[in-house]
Amino acid sequence: MNSLNSILLEGNLVRDPENKTLPTGSQVCSFSMASDRFYKQNDELEKEVSYFDVEAWSRLGQSCSENLKKGRGVRVVGRLKQDRWTDTEGKTKSKVKIVAEHVEFKPAFNKVPEAGKDPVREVEEVF
Repeated sequence: MNSLNSILLEGNLVRDPENKTLPTGSQVCSFSMASDRFYKQNDELEKEVSYFDVEAWSRLGQSCSENLKKGRGVRVVGRLKQDRWTDTEGKTKSKVKIVAEHVEFKPAFNKVPEAGKDPVREVEEVF
């Protein structure tokens, strides 16, 4: 029986996504996102930012690669995955990343409208 391993994050991309095709033919899109947390301490509002690395595979990865750009808002539902390896000095290293199972693209707004046009809100499909 599998243990529960689920995560839901919302934030913004901190860089453009990177798309790779592996020798097996599988496609993976990798991106990093920042998620803000606000809390009150000594009557002052504090901000804590956490950064997360995300992988999206196959069709979901292709959609992320086509629709996401730095700064775009995103909501990711997925699972945590820990990679472990030994470096050249023989030390064991590890990194936890998120494997996306569902990605929602937040609406993107045109910041500078074209001459004679109103700002348009793009609504993206949810995969």
